[in-house]
Amino acid sequence: MNNKNTKIKIAVVDDERIVRVTIADDLRDEGFTIKEYANAQSVLIDFKEFEPDIVITDIKMPQMDGIELLQRIKQLKPETCVIVMTAFGSVNNAVNAMKLGAFDYLTKPFNKDEIFIIIDKINELKSIKKENKILKEKIEVKYDFSKFIGDEKSNAELFNLVKIVANTNTSVLITGETGTGKELLTNIIHYNSNRNNQPFIKVNCAVLSKEIFESELFGHVRGAFTGAEYDKIGRFELAQEGTIYLDDIDDVPLDLQVKLLRVLEEREIEKVGSTKVIPIDVRLIASTKRDLLELVKEGRFREDLYYRLKVFPIMLPPLRERKKDIKYLIKFFIEKYGYINKITLTDEALHELINYNWPGNIRELKNLMERLVLLATNGVINNTILPLSITEPYFSSALTDISGKTLEQTVSDVEVSLIKNALHKFGNNKTKAAEALGLPTSTLRTKMDKYNLN
Repeated sequence: MNNKNTKIKIAVVDDERIVRVTIADDLRDEGFTIKEYANAQSVLIDFKEFEPDIVITDIKMPQMDGIELLQRIKQLKPETCVIVMTAFGSVNNAVNAMKLGAFDYLTKPFNKDEIFIIIDKINELKSIKKENKILKEKIEVKYDFSKFIGDEKSNAELFNLVKIVANTNTSVLITGETGTGKELLTNIIHYNSNRNNQPFIKVNCAVLSKEIFESELFGHVRGAFTGAEYDKIGRFELAQEGTIYLDDIDDVPLDLQVKLLRVLEEREIEKVGSTKVIPIDVRLIASTKRDLLELVKEGRFREDLYYRLKVFPIMLPPLRERKKDIKYLIKFFIEKYGYINKITLTDEALHELINYNWPGNIRELKNLMERLVLLATNGVINNTILPLSITEPYFSSALTDISGKTLEQTVSDVEVSLIKNALHKFGNNKTKAAEALGLPTSTLRTKMDKYNLN
């Protein structure tokens, strides 16, 4: 007996007692919780109390047949799986039952193994549905608006734009430097849209060579070119009724941009080597790390494609322009990577991190915080474990690279680096910077004038 089966409740319905009892006994032997019914009406009376997971019913019964019972059950509880039984000459009835929502059918006479095979399929399907539900819930949590970490006020403006555009078919163009969170924002848009149960296809345009661009995006037919040994479905077709994300669209070669424009305008594709037109229904989100308008002026990006993409633009500023967000991101990453041991951050270290320029944006901050959590062996992140690039951002290469320089030039470079770092540390407070350097404030001002540091 399988103890897991005791949780599965099955109703067996047949006006022929011998058939009903035989099926019920076979199922009981396997550990299922069983109730027997001689007619359809008694099942319906007892349905809410018993709440069967599976109903096995004969089609041909007096007063109310199995087809009507199936329809009534689907009204009461649509997720209940119904297996219908029919005589060999009445298979058409079983087919009609399948069209009305029956899970499967059995043709009399049958053996118990046939029933167990169908029940195994039901259990497998329910398991998959349960996993999908859990996965969907996890995705919804992962891509909730709150997962875009930062200052509440500035994020409110961003999320307002997302809420406006999410449930539309409007194309979105996200602009921002590498590491600013463009892909995360794309995920948030898709998983909060009415297409969230449909395919979400991501394409990194930077890695698509000119030779495979059309084949990857639009597909190809067998024999379209050397090496095309089978039909290939393109990314646009895979994204049917869902969302396609074109990352780094600024890297698409100029001569291929016209083909992409035609697809976006006509909402249809043709596979390479085929003349058959395939209509597409996809929501486009594109992102760029460069200013596309500047590329248009330079003749490196088509103006018509630029305006086709820029229907609903969203700009993600670099981290250096989002100083308020840094402390929230630091807190988030410390909690993420330091969940085993409590990690604290000194005010001095926080000051340095906030005032750093972050050329790699959030991605750089994320990687650094993971490293700092590991280095904080005493549970404290302080200035001593911060990299030199953060504590001394103006550190001059003159100390390690003196090739082609006179001694006077090297000394000047080092002096400039020391002054810049002192001013950086004390928020451009010249009095404190001069004190740290061991200079009178007037001398520091003179040197700043000399090196044009004002």
